[in-house]
Amino acid sequence: MAAEKFKRKLKAILSGATLGPLKEAGLKCWRKTPTILKALATLVIALNAAWQLYSRVISPSSVTSPKEKASVVSREKMALPIPDQPSIAVLPFVNLSGDPKQEFLCDGMTEEIITALSKVPRLLVIARSSTDTYKGKPVKVKQVSEELGVQYVLEGGLQRLGDRLRMTVQLIDAFTGNHLWAERYDRDLKDIFALQDEITLKILTGIQVKLKDAGRTIGYEKYYKGKKQGVDAYLKMLEATDYMDRLNIEDNVLARQLIEESIAMCPESPIGYTKLGWTYKRDYQMNNTTSPQETLNKSMELAQKALAIDDSMPMAHALLCSLYSIKGEHDKAITEGSRAVSLAPNGTSPLDNYAGALNYAGKPEEAIPVFQKSIRLNPFGPSFLYRDFGAALWSAGRFEEAVSALKKAIELAPNNIGAHINLAVTYNMMGREKEARNEAAEVLRINPKFLVASYAQVIQYKDQSKKDNIVKALRSAGLKQ
Repeated sequence: MAAEKFKRKLKAILSGATLGPLKEAGLKCWRKTPTILKALATLVIALNAAWQLYSRVISPSSVTSPKEKASVVSREKMALPIPDQPSIAVLPFVNLSGDPKQEFLCDGMTEEIITALSKVPRLLVIARSSTDTYKGKPVKVKQVSEELGVQYVLEGGLQRLGDRLRMTVQLIDAFTGNHLWAERYDRDLKDIFALQDEITLKILTGIQVKLKDAGRTIGYEKYYKGKKQGVDAYLKMLEATDYMDRLNIEDNVLARQLIEESIAMCPESPIGYTKLGWTYKRDYQMNNTTSPQETLNKSMELAQKALAIDDSMPMAHALLCSLYSIKGEHDKAITEGSRAVSLAPNGTSPLDNYAGALNYAGKPEEAIPVFQKSIRLNPFGPSFLYRDFGAALWSAGRFEEAVSALKKAIELAPNNIGAHINLAVTYNMMGREKEARNEAAEVLRINPKFLVASYAQVIQYKDQSKKDNIVKALRSAGLKQ
């Protein structure tokens, strides 16, 4: 059916039927153009339009036609258990503009909708880092549903034309194959915040989830709308987030520059200070600082500044949670982590940081179910998630499970040195000395200058005996003092 539709459209294009009205000035120029150039121009337009139609109508990775019923999933093939509450995966928005520079806008729209949905308690929302694995790939709703264990799938495409946004969005029930709703939007760019809220509310209505306060602003509209340079500041923030997600020193520096520019445009927004705080924390993690303590303090100051403006920022509380754990202030870390999770029950970053804080504070049995929830929301999640989960399992004495989690972390990122360190410790505790030494060799492969004494200084556990056991295990595995 799609192929036949494509043939009809292509035929119409080549006949000139769908070229559309030209502007008067362009039409005058067109009449003066030699016949051969007209023919060439027509061919170029036709081929370009044909390609666009192919990529949007025929390609499986594009938005499904709402007239076509999606294939129904097989409950037996579900890779993950179906939750009792409604569950949804938001696929990466397809960039229909043809301009790679607009990719960050598509990613930003995807992220903002996921973030808004993550604040709804009775809803399981798959994290973007898992749905991003489908980006640019020919996938079907059925496949996404079965691999992520969700009932609903949202897909869409976005095109920016100057100060206009054109979007196609649709929500599909994978269990029935029915399209619950499909919309096409043509809005001014300044209406991007209202558009995000509108789509989020339609999703919740479509899957019959009641929002306690449907009138509240779900996204970032209250921070940017109506401000003199609000939209420009917001777009810079989206672009900065794209750089931050690349997790390397150079892009982290670029992200910070964009965030600082955004803050200069809109200094009353707490989002800028929160994200700026995260860039400083990542500088600390990537050792891109001459004064680690000052970098941590700067990150903390920015998080606190954001919360002074708006205490309902889950990512600011999650940042403080992580920072307090690093500083050894474990009770404060747990308080901030708990607050972050209460504000974003489906937010994987709040969950990850809270679970880590519980484990470092000596409460691994409490941390494990929090990690498990985060992994359910982010099954294809980052390596560090499984690394930290493995550490909690090891702390609880569940060694076989810890080995499985840590191997998963290494499978996702072979050079995750923390996963190899934790696996060396775990194997040593299990009496599997050969495997422990193999992991120690992997640690030295990644960092030939690794020293146990230096590592001991950054171990975050509250219990000194646990730190001592880690140091002892690493030395026993063959790593140097």
